[in-house]
Amino acid sequence: MLTSAKRSANLLGESARLVVSFVRGQLTESGGFRGRSDRPDLYYSLFALESLIALDAVGHSGAVRPWITSFGDGGGLDLVHLACLARCRAAVGRPGDERAILARIETYRSDDGGYAENPAQATGTAYGCFLALGACQDIGVPLSDPDAMTGSLASLQRPEGGFGNSTEIPGASVPATAAAITVLRHLGCGVNEAAMAWLAEQIGPDGGMGAWSGAPMSDLLSTAVGLHALRQCGMTFDGVRKRCLDFIDSLWSSRGGFRSHQGDETLDCEYTFYGLLALGNLND
Repeated sequence: MLTSAKRSANLLGESARLVVSFVRGQLTESGGFRGRSDRPDLYYSLFALESLIALDAVGHSGAVRPWITSFGDGGGLDLVHLACLARCRAAVGRPGDERAILARIETYRSDDGGYAENPAQATGTAYGCFLALGACQDIGVPLSDPDAMTGSLASLQRPEGGFGNSTEIPGASVPATAAAITVLRHLGCGVNEAAMAWLAEQIGPDGGMGAWSGAPMSDLLSTAVGLHALRQCGMTFDGVRKRCLDFIDSLWSSRGGFRSHQGDETLDCEYTFYGLLALGNLND
């Protein structure tokens, strides 16, 4: 994802400096980056760091590292924030024992060999598997029993071709399908043609993707991860590139950030990274 986001600079041109300025402006005195309030937030700090790295604007480690280090081995954090911690620590130089974080992540392994956002679950989720695999990559440790994760994800594919996030959700969603496609690709399973076809169909007339088929509004998260998954599978966007770029541009602010959707007036580091990711995957 970071490699793809780096390609956004080719489309941003001089506007890249506005993005850097916006993201750096979210840094708090404590050393963490703020989310949608004035408080530093580990989740949003991940996206801030990734955005700065993507635009070759590093130089933040000295201010951020002590704050990241203060989380120790992640005691008290849930799976989402453990994965964020692993990636943030990788971004600032991996201070401390990363395997202790991995041990905490393993407590979220489900009975079927996947991972879920809550511990002791019977079945995994697409998002949980995505988070766990990403954390293993950031820590530099191979995923244990990848075949079990593959089997867990297979149970989430829906008849229409896409993936649901969990076995309890009947329909497919764009973020879950993108997560499953990406994980399966990294596990060496090749292209899931049915999932890829379903995902490509979700690109709407406005150039964006909604969270699920028939969603009332396209959003930048779904669009970014959907385009990323499709590009990883070898899809070219010649027929839709212009309208996809127009959709992303409609969420851009001259302040240097991106909004989540047309009805949102708030800029934050998370959606700014998704803007970079979407642009990077459309760069030909």
